[in-house]
Amino acid sequence: MSFQKDFLWGAAAASYQVEGAYQEDGKGLNIWDVYTREPGHVAFNENGDVACDHYHRFKEDVALMKQIGLKAYRLSISWTRVIPNGTGEVNPAGIAFYNALIDELLAAGIEPLVTIFHWDYPYALHCRGGWLNPASSDWFEAYTRVLVDSFSDRVRYWMTINEPQVFITDGYKNGNFAPFMKHPDGDLIRMTHNVLLAHGKAVRTIRAHAKRTPIVGFAPTGPCVVPASNAPEDIERARAASFDFNRNNYTSSNAWWGDPIVLGHYSPRAYELFGDLMPKENPEEMALISQKLDFYGANIYWSMQGGELGTTLTGCPKSNLAWPLTPDVMYWSIRFLHERYQLPLMITENGMAGHDWVALDGKVHDPDRIDYLTRYLRSCKRAVEEGLPLIGYMHWSIMDNFEWARGYDQRFGLIHVDYGTQKRTLKDSAYWYASVIAENGENL
Repeated sequence: MSFQKDFLWGAAAASYQVEGAYQEDGKGLNIWDVYTREPGHVAFNENGDVACDHYHRFKEDVALMKQIGLKAYRLSISWTRVIPNGTGEVNPAGIAFYNALIDELLAAGIEPLVTIFHWDYPYALHCRGGWLNPASSDWFEAYTRVLVDSFSDRVRYWMTINEPQVFITDGYKNGNFAPFMKHPDGDLIRMTHNVLLAHGKAVRTIRAHAKRTPIVGFAPTGPCVVPASNAPEDIERARAASFDFNRNNYTSSNAWWGDPIVLGHYSPRAYELFGDLMPKENPEEMALISQKLDFYGANIYWSMQGGELGTTLTGCPKSNLAWPLTPDVMYWSIRFLHERYQLPLMITENGMAGHDWVALDGKVHDPDRIDYLTRYLRSCKRAVEEGLPLIGYMHWSIMDNFEWARGYDQRFGLIHVDYGTQKRTLKDSAYWYASVIAENGENL
């Protein structure tokens, strides 16, 4: 068994990281627009005001996607480009931009996969309490309805929320991402519940109002633990560790988010740790949170807790971001997540930050990325060959872009971007990925 014929070979990006045009055509401010202006939050005090200027150059970018042969492109919508204040008046220019992008993708034979929220929370709603406000899930539901009404005649694939583990942990617990805050456990648990309700209400809205039969999932970061060996006891230890958490890492865990969304209840471990801080189990709310999904997305880069229970990370090869190279994590994550949640999987992000530049011959040579992707995709192929239901792979990212608090130093793209001139150059990895897609992964 190999990759299915309709396997979604794609790439991904997020609106704030690529679009630019941060105050054009009626767009409102999001928390990244505002807080990147406070010195010290982002490397070199950089921001996404211009980024890759995708807002103006999307036709060129889609043409490059077509040249690579992408079957799918995972994009996110900028909430404040569509609804400048987060609620209320809809911005026609924002709707027009995404309509044009979706139409361009479809004309190129590329399936648009829409992520509703990828971290660029409206500043106006942040000032009203953001995810701590009990109305936040209703705001999200209304926003989702605008997207469904505007785009669902052409968009089939929907992802509600990208990596709640990261934007809650780094944005509100550790203070590393916008809005760069540090909240206590009680606040973080309330935020969690409101994010989960927002997800559930969005799924309900998509299913009720989509003009085409939708295919719905969400995109958490999903690494599991790689077992120390193939011995049954090591596999069991790794499986258990992949869904366990403690008071320090709970908001980053798989089970903290995945269990209520798919299984319809919080992990018992949550009540052991936090007792009365946890929301009282409300059957109606939990049924809403656990609306039926069609797939489970997973953003996977390295093995969770690898040094403790699995592959040692001492001397492990690492990317430019110091993220370890642990390709077996793809197989084990697909396996463990499917065993627990019984849903098809999509790899919604995977890639490597590198030192990439245009060489004297005018090309961008990135053999380390090709080697990295070969290893990780072989691990995906192992899962597929064992009959695990993997429906797609989205490389992160389609082009170099603004990498959040690290600014522009980290280059993840298949396409090199010269930020001074906005010139695009396909990297060697883009041509390599094109051959993988053309062969449907047969020769990995």
